[in-house]
Amino acid sequence: MKLDEIKEIAKQHGVKAGKLKKAELVRAIQLAEGNVVCFETDQAAECAQDGCLWRADCK
Repeated sequence: MKLDEIKEIAKQHGVKAGKLKKAELVRAIQLAEGNVVCFETDQAAECAQDGCLWRADCK
């Protein structure tokens, strides 16, 4: 997902993008949604959240 798309999602959740990097911004969105803050934290292999919006970009 492109950064502009992520920034729009962040805006919808009341998260200010500022100068956050992609991974930081996604984790801030996850936190705002009340989800596990796991994007790019080496948990992708163990992740059971198949419907996660960030799944394709997660490492």
